[in-house]
Amino acid sequence: MASTFGNTLKTGLGTAPTTVKTTISNGNTTVIGMSLTNTTDNLVTVNIQIDDGITAAYFIKGVPIPANQSLRVVNGGEKLIMGPSTNLIMSASADGALDLVMSSVIVTGK
Repeated sequence: MASTFGNTLKTGLGTAPTTVKTTISNGNTTVIGMSLTNTTDNLVTVNIQIDDGITAAYFIKGVPIPANQSLRVVNGGEKLIMGPSTNLIMSASADGALDLVMSSVIVTGK
């Protein structure tokens, strides 16, 4: 099996649901760290959904992030394992409000 480590960086996430990560069709992606930062001067809420093409489920829904603060969504040894062809979708309660830093491992092969 081959493993590839990488980061996903997104800025200005807002009210429109945005796919921030799509897993490959022949492997799994394990999120090993995820941080969201509210770049505004107001409280913002965030939603994260995982969509595997059959079901879309909330990972978090309506979680508040205070002004100019960060939320560690995946940390401290926690992992989020996503199967092949899965989308990670985010939205916020205000336009252009969030920055995302996410670390993941992609595993392919047998």
